[in-house]
Amino acid sequence: MSVLRIATRGSDLALWQARHVGDLLAGALGVKTEIVPLNTAGDRLRGSLAKQGGKGLYVAEIEEALLDGRADVAVHSAKDLPAASHPDLALAAFPERADPRDALVARAGGATLAALPRGARVGTGSARRAAQLRRLRADLEVVPLRGNVGTRLAKLERLGLDALLLAAAGLDRLGLSQRIAERIAPESLLPAAGQGALAVQARRDTALAGELVAISHPETALRIAAERAFLRELGGDCNVPVAALATIEAGRLRLRGLVIAPDGSREARSELSATPETAERAGTEVARRVLADGGDAILAALRSGAP
Repeated sequence: MSVLRIATRGSDLALWQARHVGDLLAGALGVKTEIVPLNTAGDRLRGSLAKQGGKGLYVAEIEEALLDGRADVAVHSAKDLPAASHPDLALAAFPERADPRDALVARAGGATLAALPRGARVGTGSARRAAQLRRLRADLEVVPLRGNVGTRLAKLERLGLDALLLAAAGLDRLGLSQRIAERIAPESLLPAAGQGALAVQARRDTALAGELVAISHPETALRIAAERAFLRELGGDCNVPVAALATIEAGRLRLRGLVIAPDGSREARSELSATPETAERAGTEVARRVLADGGDAILAALRSGAP
């Protein structure tokens, strides 16, 4: 294959991610790459993604490009992937993960989430961030936002917001680290499963799917395996306030998982320490504990449309 075609969303961040994977592939496999940008349903739609199908709207058309041969590989933000993959496609590589934490971007210098004044207006496009923020700081006003990173940063001033919550990894990748006022500890805001990681996908029946392991980071792959197993056991909804973060510390995998009501009134969380090799089993077990601790009732209410 003379040129590998890489399918991706067309935002600045997605293009950066695709070029980064292209550089990794060039170094590991000695191939040339070509970017195939696609305008997905998630990019086109306005309003709440959760009400229109969830983050999987960013994925379907990119997967179609793999399936119909317009592209050879696809690059996704791992946090945008539904828990269940298309049976004919393989998540073949996870390059080394960037910072998984959420970040506070504020108008006032030196701001922190804890120090924002009562009534401060905080913008976010994430149901997960909004729910945890409401539980942590019920006195703040949560302002729903859509759009790419640049659009959201522009709205900080235009809408008179006091702060934004964004993924630290996206700001870092776009050279905007200086805009981060605080990298928020997972103890305060638990990140989305897969946040900060990239997923490289290919058709399962190709030799390329096996070759892509050359750009995969083993520790990242184990961490994402645990987080995605947590999502699968919960039922695979990526449009509800669910969070998970796996880390590997002193040779042990630590997985924290959370389900939270959108208004922040109820949450169920658990964590587990396990050997890294049992990452998927750990994800399943933490999910079962969360469900038993009240997560099943929270998810049932969400799926039924109850408050």
